[in-house]
Amino acid sequence: MASDREEFNLCGPSHLTTVDWANEDHQRCVAACLVQGIYIVERDRQLNREGSEALAPPWWESFNFKLIRHLKDDADFSIFGGIYEYKSLQPDVVDSGVPRYVIAFRGTLTKADSITRDIELDIHIIRNGLHRTSRFEIAMQAVRSMADSVGASSFWLTGHSLGAAMALLAGKTIAKTGIYIKSLLFNPPYVSPPIERIANERVRHGIRFAGSLITAGLALSRTLKQTQQPQQQQLQLQNLTEDPLEALSLWLPNIHVNPGDHLCSEYIGFFEHRGTMEQIGYGAGIVERMAMQHSLGGLLMDVMGVSNAVEVEEPVHVIPSANLIVNKTNSEDYKDAHGIHQWWRDDQDLVSHIYMYK
Repeated sequence: MASDREEFNLCGPSHLTTVDWANEDHQRCVAACLVQGIYIVERDRQLNREGSEALAPPWWESFNFKLIRHLKDDADFSIFGGIYEYKSLQPDVVDSGVPRYVIAFRGTLTKADSITRDIELDIHIIRNGLHRTSRFEIAMQAVRSMADSVGASSFWLTGHSLGAAMALLAGKTIAKTGIYIKSLLFNPPYVSPPIERIANERVRHGIRFAGSLITAGLALSRTLKQTQQPQQQQLQLQNLTEDPLEALSLWLPNIHVNPGDHLCSEYIGFFEHRGTMEQIGYGAGIVERMAMQHSLGGLLMDVMGVSNAVEVEEPVHVIPSANLIVNKTNSEDYKDAHGIHQWWRDDQDLVSHIYMYK
């Protein structure tokens, strides 16, 4: 039997009878429903629900979209994403802000036909190796093709959990070339101990401050060890203190998080801590920018001589600017705090703050 949460008429945004595309709340609701559509289309595939029995179509047809392409994993052939097209593009509709296309990615599905591959991708996120996976390559090809064919201003990127990480990484990759895609990301994983769950603010700040110092120190030490000549060391040190995140600073993805979700709640502390480090002065801001570009876990493994076990690339979650939307509504449990369903409801206490990189 289908879950009630799979049926649009039972748990969809019944309040959204007319979409105002200039309204950010409406944009959020529609994007979340399009992501849910990818979850359900994969469940339809797994359960052989076809035709009138398929539950996925209302999740996009209700907003005048059609699903024009499935994005399938080449390992288990599961549907992990999709490309939507808006059915009508009259001039007045285009001017209202409706996206011509939307690329959406689902998160982990805990079902037998997809859980093994999805968890494998989750592990790659922890190891900062998502960019090396074939699923991401498929997603990246779709994003690049869309950007080249219709332009970044004509489509959106969206995703939830694992799917949000893929959308975030794809958006970052494109943004480094100066192309900025509107992105609505729900519960993207932040690979870090859940420091934000600690009640004492001073303790939280102390832990983050120490982590920044250790990470920056290890990164500097590793860089200097990789060069032998003093001149090479000086050049490498100069490159390290430069700001590689500046190219991303104009990209402003919409990051949706819930404090009760330990997988994404650290985004809240991440941006607050960065502001605190800038205010301290005395080079603290430079230390934080150096620390942002590295994984502490990867650096520690490198020190212990087992760097091959953990990637040391820039973590997916590192973004210089963002519109952070925090759901402060009390959640019943972790499942509720992490779920996609909260983001199309109209009874949530949402607070947003724009963080611009300086």
